[in-house]
Amino acid sequence: MPEATAWQHQRERLTMPKIIKEHSLTGRITPKLMRQAFKAVKRNRGAAGVDKVSVQMFEANLDTNLDALMRDLKGRTFQAKPLRRVNIPKPGGTKTRPLGVPIVRDRVAQEVLRRLLEPIFEPLFHDASHGFRKGRGCHGAIERTLELHEQGYRHVLDADIKGFFDNLPHKVIMDAVCQRVADGNILGIVEKFLKAGVMEDGVFKPTTIGTPQGGVISPLLANIVLNQMDWALAEAGYQHVRYADDFVVLGRTKAETQEALGAVRKCLAKLGLQLSEEKTKLTTYGKGYEFLGFRLSVQSRRMRDKSRRKFQDKVREITTRSRNFGKEVIDALNRVIRGTANYFAQPFATCRWLFQKLDSWIRMRLRAMKKKKRKNYNDNRRISGRYFCRKLGLLTLEQFCTYKDENGETRRVAPRNVAT
Repeated sequence: MPEATAWQHQRERLTMPKIIKEHSLTGRITPKLMRQAFKAVKRNRGAAGVDKVSVQMFEANLDTNLDALMRDLKGRTFQAKPLRRVNIPKPGGTKTRPLGVPIVRDRVAQEVLRRLLEPIFEPLFHDASHGFRKGRGCHGAIERTLELHEQGYRHVLDADIKGFFDNLPHKVIMDAVCQRVADGNILGIVEKFLKAGVMEDGVFKPTTIGTPQGGVISPLLANIVLNQMDWALAEAGYQHVRYADDFVVLGRTKAETQEALGAVRKCLAKLGLQLSEEKTKLTTYGKGYEFLGFRLSVQSRRMRDKSRRKFQDKVREITTRSRNFGKEVIDALNRVIRGTANYFAQPFATCRWLFQKLDSWIRMRLRAMKKKKRKNYNDNRRISGRYFCRKLGLLTLEQFCTYKDENGETRRVAPRNVAT
């Protein structure tokens, strides 16, 4: 069993806050809340749903649309429309991930529900949960994981829930929400979203299980359900870090993580879920493992290979030789570089060497694009790296690298002079 120190570390988080049910959430739906919800949906952009109404089209008659939606939400006459099925490719393979795109009107309604429910459930969430919570994120989850490694928790249960969003039973979701919410109208709206169905290739398919990836409220529902697992693991004395359905359990010994594996299986079985046996494994910090896009090990904290390949695929698409070389190419590359670096160039990361290699590879792609063919190495060096970076404004991954100084302040690493 886990050592006594694990119990001491969790002492302040062992007892779940007292649950008091909310009875009158419908009355909190106001014109101000409706408008705030629409602004959030507009910021997130997104494509149109099955009705082909875009955010801009909805906004053109905003007051009327919001008033009608508020009447439906408060008057128990709201009906959710089916989601538009979109299959996006998973990186590094031929498999796809199904997303459900709600219509704009339903996205606003989901955002209203999210804003009503989140303040109720947030105080109940365990500290190990980092996903889709204000002031928390992937980097905080990784930093907490590394902190536990430094405390001696070197053995890792790298867990993967099999088809979490697709296989989560509706009854489990509704039971979890009902523990804190007693407003029948709000509960009915949540259930309508779960049972809205999807339209795929013009054919309606009912949804009897799962919560769709792509829905505004789905991440909150995931946290509400998996919060039960968080508390069960904590009360059993285990250390874990979770981001949505991606989590690791850490122990001081292999036996501890083996016991944790059984505890996780038991928790998930109660939720109607199971682990993916192919993707779940016991490992150590010394051997390394992947978590939230990083490869974490004693030696390094870098981009995992799948993330690197995904980045390179984006660069290849932009720098294909059939395209004309121009400012728009540099601008497109800078967006990809900035987005990747903002995520991976963290003070805890050891990506600098890899970033230098990728920066050099990008410039090679640009030289081949400009010359319309890939010449030998020495010939391509005639177009210097300084030309791309200083004259054309090409960003480099390396220039985003950071570190913590002796005062704990985050500093930028001084990049090397670009010559190639």
